[in-house]
Amino acid sequence: MEDPWADSAGTSQATDDTTTTTTTPSTTTTSTAPAPATAAPTSSSSSSRPSRITPRRLIAKPTQLQAVEDDPLGPLGAATPPATTPAAAEDVSPPVPPSKELPLRTTMPAPLGGAKRAGPPDPHRIDDDDDEGSLFAASGPRQPPPVQGALPSPVRTTTGAPPSVSVEQAAKPVFSITVGDPHKVGDLTSSHIVYSVRTKTTSKAYKNPEFEVKRRYRDFLWLYTTLHGNNPGVVVPPPPEKQAVGRFESNFVEARRAALEKMLNKIAGHPQLGLDGDLKLFLESESFNIDVKHKERKEVNLGGESKGVLGSLGFGGGGSKFVEQDDWFHERRVYLDALENQLKALLKAMDGMVLQRKAMAEAAGDFSASLHALSTVELSPTLSGPLDALSELQLTIRDVYDRQAQQDVLTFGIIIEEYIRLIGSVKQSFLQRQKAFHSWHSAEGEMQKRKAAQDKLLRQGKSQQDRLNQVSAEVADAERKVHQARLLFDDMGRLMRAELDRFEREKVEDFKSAVETYLESAVEAQKELIEKWETFLMQLDAEDDETVFYRPPVVQAHKPAGNTAVDRARARIDEDSD
Repeated sequence: MEDPWADSAGTSQATDDTTTTTTTPSTTTTSTAPAPATAAPTSSSSSSRPSRITPRRLIAKPTQLQAVEDDPLGPLGAATPPATTPAAAEDVSPPVPPSKELPLRTTMPAPLGGAKRAGPPDPHRIDDDDDEGSLFAASGPRQPPPVQGALPSPVRTTTGAPPSVSVEQAAKPVFSITVGDPHKVGDLTSSHIVYSVRTKTTSKAYKNPEFEVKRRYRDFLWLYTTLHGNNPGVVVPPPPEKQAVGRFESNFVEARRAALEKMLNKIAGHPQLGLDGDLKLFLESESFNIDVKHKERKEVNLGGESKGVLGSLGFGGGGSKFVEQDDWFHERRVYLDALENQLKALLKAMDGMVLQRKAMAEAAGDFSASLHALSTVELSPTLSGPLDALSELQLTIRDVYDRQAQQDVLTFGIIIEEYIRLIGSVKQSFLQRQKAFHSWHSAEGEMQKRKAAQDKLLRQGKSQQDRLNQVSAEVADAERKVHQARLLFDDMGRLMRAELDRFEREKVEDFKSAVETYLESAVEAQKELIEKWETFLMQLDAEDDETVFYRPPVVQAHKPAGNTAVDRARARIDEDSD
């Protein structure tokens, strides 16, 4: 067998003598006859070695590669191509038409460009060199560069900035409602307080973006009751409670005004209550009483005796005692009962504290009067002056205590009262859910009665076909009512879960804000008292100056010139001398 690694003249001679080549336009077939292994090199073969070695070794040089373009059959242009080794035969690609240079490029060894192309190819480089392209073609087809994600353009990043608010918030209308200008109207028998309700909104459902109407307390009660009937399961913010005694006092009127304003803003900010048509009627109608009567008359004509969602099903609730089957609602009901008791106890303690502050203010006023009387009978100006100044200081302390008592009610007390009323509104939602449960089971009872009458008629045969058709229609109507009642009960349960979660979030925020405001007012009151006491002590240190007691602004504001303690003492001395 022929040694593939032989590179001698004898081997070349034997191969040349025993090789027959057949060339066609598309393919080349080579058949080799076995040569004897004893073929020794001769002197005649050594003379032809220099001319045969150069094309067989195929050393890649630029001068040899330029000759490839002229002759597609090989560097020598001979009919017989050089024999290839087994290692090179494995890399040979299928032959292609001679007009293309790929067949000769595939026979070139790849190690020629190994040192230059070490590592993966650069996908961003475009190489037009035919020599290097032929080297890569020898090892297979060129792989496409990896696809990278598109980078954001500078224009897109500047113009496509994210919106400041979400789409839901942008579509939600914004309300700003103020309740003010409370004034008393009417005679002795029909006197009441009228408030100005001013609304600013971005909602397109209203005629104008800003408007003002006049409302009295019973109008707010109508709004609360109507919203409860229109939205079963929703916790409607309630108005403040009625008060028969002292309802025209300034402090009570201010507290009620603040509570009504907070009620309207919470209702308008609710995702469901803010879209109610009755809220629009309350905020916008100029002839409110006439519109309400017309609306109620229209509802009676359309619905007859039925009113509300539960009444539309033909059932008003009631029935046997309700037993809660859902543990989640049972735990919330127990929690709300405990929270209501704690808030009532807190409100009672706060009322006691407010009464104590008012009592301290009254005591400070009495103490000021006594000090002033003592300063008038004191003959020594070094003592009468400080006594009179201390009397004025006690009047300031009285004013601070009165103002702090009022601030405690308006900051912390009003939020306690509001959430006690809110818990009552939550209990109203629980009661509506109980009515929906009883309506559902009542509808099931009616449906069973209709089905029993239908079965009885079916057993009697076809003699009463008209009656059977009527009963079948009643059964279908009863089934529809059962389905609606059950859907209402389930929907109300889901809605109440969301409402109670909302109640908890708002409770935390409101109480946190109220406590912060309460503490800030208390700190400011104490700072004012400390400043007054420090001023008084500084005046005592300067007691050598008789004119230091007293020329503070508060004394000059309430006392005419020449009415100091020294002047009064001198006047008494002059009277005694006379």
